[in-house]
Amino acid sequence: MSNSQTENQAVKGWHGSLELAYAQSGTATQMVSAKATAPLKMQRPFYPEGEGVCHSVILHTAGGIVGGDSLGQSIHLKENAHALITTAAAAKIYRSMGEVARQTIQIKVDSGAYCEWLPQESIIFNGAIYRQDLRIELAPNARFLLWEINRFGRSARGETFVQGKWRSQTEIWQEGSPLWIDRQHLQGSESAVASNSALAGFPIVATLAWIGDPVTPELVQEARSLWDARSRSSSGEAGVTRLTHGLLCRYRGSSTPEVRNWFSEVWQLLRLSFIGRPSCPPRVWPI
Repeated sequence: MSNSQTENQAVKGWHGSLELAYAQSGTATQMVSAKATAPLKMQRPFYPEGEGVCHSVILHTAGGIVGGDSLGQSIHLKENAHALITTAAAAKIYRSMGEVARQTIQIKVDSGAYCEWLPQESIIFNGAIYRQDLRIELAPNARFLLWEINRFGRSARGETFVQGKWRSQTEIWQEGSPLWIDRQHLQGSESAVASNSALAGFPIVATLAWIGDPVTPELVQEARSLWDARSRSSSGEAGVTRLTHGLLCRYRGSSTPEVRNWFSEVWQLLRLSFIGRPSCPPRVWPI
Protein backbone atom coordinates (compact mmCIF):
# COMPACT_ATOMS: atom_id res chain seq x y z
CA MET A 1 0.00 0.00 0.00
CA SER A 2 1.41 3.45 -0.95
CA ASN A 3 1.92 6.28 1.53
CA SER A 4 -0.99 8.23 0.01
CA GLN A 5 -3.29 5.21 0.32
CA THR A 6 -2.25 4.76 3.95
CA GLU A 7 -2.93 8.45 4.69
CA ASN A 8 -6.34 8.29 3.01
CA GLN A 9 -7.20 5.16 5.00
CA ALA A 10 -6.22 6.91 8.23
CA VAL A 11 -8.55 9.80 7.40
CA LYS A 12 -11.51 7.58 6.47
CA GLY A 13 -10.96 4.96 9.17
CA TRP A 14 -10.34 1.28 8.75
CA HIS A 15 -13.22 -1.01 7.81
CA GLY A 16 -11.64 -4.37 8.56
CA SER A 17 -13.34 -7.73 8.72
CA LEU A 18 -12.59 -11.26 9.83
CA GLU A 19 -14.52 -14.45 9.08
CA LEU A 20 -13.49 -17.69 10.75
CA ALA A 21 -14.92 -21.20 10.80
CA TYR A 22 -13.82 -24.24 12.77
CA ALA A 23 -14.85 -27.87 12.31
CA GLN A 24 -14.01 -31.19 13.89
CA SER A 25 -12.30 -33.75 11.70
CA GLY A 26 -11.85 -37.04 13.49
CA THR A 27 -10.46 -36.02 16.87
CA ALA A 28 -8.97 -32.75 15.57
CA THR A 29 -10.39 -29.25 15.46
CA GLN A 30 -9.34 -27.44 12.30
CA MET A 31 -9.73 -23.88 11.09
CA VAL A 32 -11.55 -24.64 7.85
CA SER A 33 -12.06 -21.06 6.70
CA ALA A 34 -10.27 -17.79 7.38
CA LYS A 35 -10.96 -14.58 5.49
CA ALA A 36 -9.54 -11.28 6.66
CA THR A 37 -9.26 -7.71 5.44
CA ALA A 38 -6.87 -5.13 6.87
CA PRO A 39 -6.13 -4.30 9.56
CA LEU A 40 -7.29 -7.68 10.90
CA LYS A 41 -5.22 -10.77 10.25
CA MET A 42 -4.88 -14.33 11.60
CA GLN A 43 -1.78 -16.17 12.64
CA ARG A 44 -1.40 -19.80 11.61
CA PRO A 45 -3.28 -22.06 14.09
CA PHE A 46 -1.26 -23.97 16.65
CA TYR A 47 -1.93 -26.91 18.93
CA PRO A 48 0.01 -26.73 22.21
CA GLU A 49 -2.42 -29.11 23.94
CA GLY A 50 -2.96 -31.57 21.09
CA GLU A 51 -5.08 -31.65 17.98
CA GLY A 52 -8.38 -31.45 19.85
CA VAL A 53 -8.08 -27.75 20.67
CA CYS A 54 -7.22 -25.16 18.03
CA HIS A 55 -5.45 -22.08 19.42
CA SER A 56 -5.92 -19.00 17.22
CA VAL A 57 -4.40 -15.53 17.46
CA ILE A 58 -5.95 -12.40 15.97
CA LEU A 59 -3.62 -9.60 14.93
CA HIS A 60 -4.47 -5.94 14.45
CA THR A 61 -1.79 -4.76 12.04
CA ALA A 62 -2.58 -1.02 12.32
CA GLY A 63 -1.42 -0.99 15.94
CA GLY A 64 -4.61 0.42 17.44
CA ILE A 65 -8.22 1.50 16.91
CA VAL A 66 -9.13 5.13 16.22
CA GLY A 67 -12.33 7.11 15.77
CA GLY A 68 -13.99 6.23 12.48
CA ASP A 69 -12.73 2.64 12.47
CA SER A 70 -15.38 -0.04 12.00
CA LEU A 71 -14.24 -3.61 12.58
CA GLY A 72 -16.37 -6.71 12.19
CA GLN A 73 -15.72 -10.32 13.14
CA SER A 74 -17.84 -13.38 12.38
CA ILE A 75 -16.80 -16.69 13.95
CA HIS A 76 -18.47 -20.09 13.64
CA LEU A 77 -17.61 -23.21 15.63
CA LYS A 78 -19.26 -26.19 14.00
CA GLU A 79 -20.44 -29.26 15.87
CA ASN A 80 -17.99 -30.55 18.54
CA ALA A 81 -15.20 -28.11 17.59
CA HIS A 82 -13.07 -26.58 20.36
CA ALA A 83 -11.24 -23.32 19.70
CA LEU A 84 -9.36 -20.93 21.94
CA ILE A 85 -9.22 -17.45 20.40
CA THR A 86 -7.01 -14.67 21.72
CA THR A 87 -5.17 -11.57 20.49
CA ALA A 88 -1.49 -11.07 19.79
CA ALA A 89 -1.16 -8.00 22.02
CA ALA A 90 -3.12 -5.56 24.12
CA ALA A 91 -5.66 -3.58 22.10
CA LYS A 92 -5.21 0.18 22.09
CA ILE A 93 -8.24 2.43 21.64
CA TYR A 94 -6.83 5.86 20.81
CA ARG A 95 -8.14 9.33 21.59
CA SER A 96 -10.87 10.40 19.17
CA MET A 97 -11.41 13.72 17.43
CA GLY A 98 -15.15 13.13 17.74
CA GLU A 99 -15.86 10.00 15.70
CA VAL A 100 -16.88 6.68 17.20
CA ALA A 101 -14.67 3.61 16.84
CA ARG A 102 -16.80 0.45 16.57
CA GLN A 103 -16.20 -3.25 16.79
CA THR A 104 -18.93 -5.82 16.15
CA ILE A 105 -18.29 -9.49 16.92
CA GLN A 106 -20.69 -12.33 16.17
CA ILE A 107 -19.91 -15.86 17.33
CA LYS A 108 -21.98 -18.97 16.61
CA VAL A 109 -21.29 -22.12 18.62
CA ASP A 110 -22.96 -25.32 17.44
CA SER A 111 -23.98 -28.32 19.53
CA GLY A 112 -21.12 -29.96 21.42
CA ALA A 113 -18.71 -27.16 20.51
CA TYR A 114 -16.76 -25.04 23.00
CA CYS A 115 -15.42 -21.55 22.34
CA GLU A 116 -12.94 -19.80 24.63
CA TRP A 117 -12.85 -16.07 23.81
CA LEU A 118 -9.84 -14.74 25.75
CA PRO A 119 -8.50 -11.48 24.27
CA GLN A 120 -5.65 -9.68 25.93
CA GLU A 121 -6.18 -6.39 27.75
CA SER A 122 -7.81 -3.39 26.04
CA ILE A 123 -6.37 0.03 26.87
CA ILE A 124 -8.93 2.78 26.41
CA PHE A 125 -7.01 6.04 26.09
CA ASN A 126 -8.35 9.22 27.65
CA GLY A 127 -10.60 10.85 25.04
CA ALA A 128 -11.45 7.61 23.22
CA ILE A 129 -14.98 7.07 21.94
CA TYR A 130 -15.53 3.36 21.53
CA ARG A 131 -18.37 0.88 21.24
CA GLN A 132 -18.15 -2.90 21.15
CA ASP A 133 -21.05 -5.26 20.47
CA LEU A 134 -20.50 -8.97 21.08
CA ARG A 135 -23.33 -11.40 20.30
CA ILE A 136 -23.07 -15.15 20.77
CA GLU A 137 -25.55 -17.69 19.44
CA LEU A 138 -25.17 -20.80 21.55
CA ALA A 139 -26.75 -24.10 20.50
CA PRO A 140 -28.02 -26.54 23.12
CA ASN A 141 -25.13 -28.55 24.57
CA ALA A 142 -22.64 -25.85 23.54
CA ARG A 143 -20.31 -23.94 25.88
CA PHE A 144 -18.76 -20.50 25.89
CA LEU A 145 -16.13 -18.85 28.06
CA LEU A 146 -15.17 -15.21 27.73
CA TRP A 147 -13.10 -12.72 29.58
CA GLU A 148 -12.47 -9.06 28.92
CA ILE A 149 -9.99 -6.85 30.74
CA ASN A 150 -10.33 -3.09 30.18
CA ARG A 151 -7.86 -0.47 31.39
CA PHE A 152 -9.19 3.10 31.34
CA GLY A 153 -6.39 5.55 30.66
CA ARG A 154 -2.69 4.87 30.36
CA SER A 155 -2.35 4.59 34.10
CA ALA A 156 1.40 3.92 33.96
CA ARG A 157 1.72 7.51 32.69
CA GLY A 158 -0.71 8.86 35.26
CA GLU A 159 -3.47 9.24 32.67
CA THR A 160 -7.09 8.79 33.77
CA PHE A 161 -10.29 8.50 31.76
CA VAL A 162 -11.72 11.98 32.30
CA GLN A 163 -12.89 12.47 28.70
CA GLY A 164 -14.45 10.19 26.13
CA LYS A 165 -17.08 7.46 26.12
CA TRP A 166 -16.99 3.67 26.29
CA ARG A 167 -19.86 1.28 25.65
CA SER A 168 -19.87 -2.51 25.70
CA GLN A 169 -22.81 -4.80 25.03
CA THR A 170 -22.54 -8.57 25.29
CA GLU A 171 -25.47 -10.86 24.53
CA ILE A 172 -25.58 -14.65 24.68
CA TRP A 173 -28.66 -16.29 23.17
CA GLN A 174 -29.88 -19.85 22.80
CA GLU A 175 -32.76 -20.79 20.51
CA GLY A 176 -34.23 -17.30 20.64
CA SER A 177 -33.94 -16.88 24.41
CA PRO A 178 -31.36 -14.72 26.19
CA LEU A 179 -29.01 -16.56 28.53
CA TRP A 180 -27.00 -13.50 29.60
CA ILE A 181 -27.10 -9.86 28.54
CA ASP A 182 -24.51 -7.43 29.89
CA ARG A 183 -24.53 -3.71 29.05
CA GLN A 184 -21.81 -1.42 30.37
CA HIS A 185 -21.30 2.30 29.78
CA LEU A 186 -18.71 4.73 31.07
CA GLN A 187 -18.73 8.45 30.35
CA GLY A 188 -15.25 9.78 30.98
CA SER A 189 -15.14 12.35 33.78
CA GLU A 190 -13.39 13.02 37.06
CA SER A 191 -16.55 12.00 38.93
CA ALA A 192 -16.72 8.66 37.07
CA VAL A 193 -13.07 7.96 37.89
CA ALA A 194 -13.77 8.57 41.59
CA SER A 195 -17.32 7.22 41.95
CA ASN A 196 -17.93 3.95 43.79
CA SER A 197 -20.55 3.11 41.14
CA ALA A 198 -17.95 3.51 38.36
CA LEU A 199 -14.16 3.12 38.64
CA ALA A 200 -13.77 4.00 42.35
CA GLY A 201 -10.25 5.25 41.64
CA PHE A 202 -9.17 2.02 39.91
CA PRO A 203 -8.10 1.93 36.24
CA ILE A 204 -9.15 -1.65 35.44
CA VAL A 205 -12.51 -3.38 35.23
CA ALA A 206 -12.77 -6.97 34.03
CA THR A 207 -15.36 -9.67 33.45
CA LEU A 208 -15.21 -13.45 33.12
CA ALA A 209 -18.36 -15.33 32.10
CA TRP A 210 -18.93 -19.07 31.68
CA ILE A 211 -22.18 -19.95 29.91
CA GLY A 212 -23.50 -23.38 28.97
CA ASP A 213 -23.52 -25.46 32.16
CA PRO A 214 -25.12 -24.80 35.54
CA VAL A 215 -22.55 -24.52 38.30
CA THR A 216 -22.84 -25.74 41.85
CA PRO A 217 -22.69 -23.48 44.92
CA GLU A 218 -19.49 -25.33 45.82
CA LEU A 219 -17.82 -24.31 42.55
CA VAL A 220 -18.85 -20.68 43.12
CA GLN A 221 -17.26 -20.84 46.55
CA GLU A 222 -14.08 -22.31 45.07
CA ALA A 223 -13.85 -19.39 42.63
CA ARG A 224 -14.33 -16.95 45.52
CA SER A 225 -11.68 -18.74 47.55
CA LEU A 226 -9.21 -18.36 44.70
CA TRP A 227 -9.72 -14.60 44.89
CA ASP A 228 -9.65 -14.56 48.70
CA ALA A 229 -6.19 -16.13 48.58
CA ARG A 230 -5.02 -13.16 46.50
CA SER A 231 -7.03 -10.38 48.14
CA ARG A 232 -4.85 -10.22 51.24
CA SER A 233 -2.09 -8.61 49.17
CA SER A 234 -4.39 -6.65 46.84
CA SER A 235 -6.24 -3.35 46.95
CA GLY A 236 -8.55 -4.57 44.18
CA GLU A 237 -12.13 -5.78 44.51
CA ALA A 238 -13.79 -8.87 43.06
CA GLY A 239 -16.99 -10.85 43.14
CA VAL A 240 -18.38 -14.15 41.88
CA THR A 241 -22.03 -14.72 40.95
CA ARG A 242 -23.88 -17.89 40.04
CA LEU A 243 -25.86 -17.47 36.83
CA THR A 244 -28.81 -19.59 35.70
CA HIS A 245 -26.63 -21.10 32.99
CA GLY A 246 -23.15 -20.51 34.35
CA LEU A 247 -20.79 -18.33 36.34
CA LEU A 248 -19.84 -14.64 36.39
CA CYS A 249 -16.68 -13.09 37.86
CA ARG A 250 -16.07 -9.34 38.15
CA TYR A 251 -12.91 -7.45 39.03
CA ARG A 252 -12.08 -3.81 39.71
CA GLY A 253 -8.47 -2.99 40.52
CA SER A 254 -5.07 -1.83 39.32
CA SER A 255 -3.15 -4.88 38.10
CA THR A 256 -3.56 -6.71 34.81
CA PRO A 257 -1.37 -9.65 35.95
CA GLU A 258 -3.45 -9.93 39.13
CA VAL A 259 -6.78 -10.22 37.36
CA ARG A 260 -5.40 -12.38 34.53
CA ASN A 261 -3.89 -14.79 37.05
CA TRP A 262 -7.15 -15.01 39.02
CA PHE A 263 -9.18 -15.49 35.85
CA SER A 264 -6.70 -18.16 34.74
CA GLU A 265 -7.24 -20.04 38.01
CA VAL A 266 -11.02 -19.87 37.54
CA TRP A 267 -10.56 -21.01 33.94
CA GLN A 268 -8.55 -23.99 35.18
CA LEU A 269 -11.30 -24.79 37.68
CA LEU A 270 -14.01 -24.66 34.99
CA ARG A 271 -12.04 -26.71 32.47
CA LEU A 272 -11.30 -29.48 34.92
CA SER A 273 -14.88 -29.48 36.20
CA PHE A 274 -16.66 -29.59 32.85
CA ILE A 275 -14.35 -30.96 30.16
CA GLY A 276 -11.72 -32.82 32.18
CA ARG A 277 -8.83 -30.94 30.59
CA PRO A 278 -6.40 -28.51 32.29
CA SER A 279 -6.11 -24.98 30.98
CA CYS A 280 -3.30 -24.12 28.58
CA PRO A 281 -2.31 -20.44 28.34
CA PRO A 282 -1.56 -19.33 24.77
CA ARG A 283 2.12 -18.83 24.03
CA VAL A 284 1.58 -15.18 23.01
CA TRP A 285 0.50 -14.13 26.50
CA PRO A 286 3.09 -12.30 28.60
CA ILE A 287 4.61 -14.35 31.38
